[in-house]
Amino acid sequence: MNDATVTIRFDDNGRDYFPGEELSGEYQLESPEFEAVKAVEVSVLWYSEGKGDEDFAVHEFWRNDADSGELIRPERPQRFHTVLPPSPLSYDGAIVKLHWCVRVRAFLERGKEIVGQKVFRLGDVPPTKGTAS
Repeated sequence: MNDATVTIRFDDNGRDYFPGEELSGEYQLESPEFEAVKAVEVSVLWYSEGKGDEDFAVHEFWRNDADSGELIRPERPQRFHTVLPPSPLSYDGAIVKLHWCVRVRAFLERGKEIVGQKVFRLGDVPPTKGTAS
């Protein structure tokens, strides 16, 4: 299962989104050979990177679990959608950056995981200039 991947597609090709808009798309697990998938988690979340503590928060979360009797068909695309919150907005600063993404984690029968994520922008905050004037 070394060549397994997660493909995530947004319905509108991943343009910038604004608070209150719907983000929707699909994900698919791709592999030449699948072992049993025990669970799949899909998260819409933000995370920061840069100086200081790095933070993250989950806006929306779904889990399909085979142990709960849910059917998991890795070869078929699965849909997701959520209405985006008012904040925090994506930010590309010199010291700190804030990113939004959709993250998919698949838990396989033998204890392995496959993780994929696709970044998108929330809001229209312009990037900062490298120096202050």
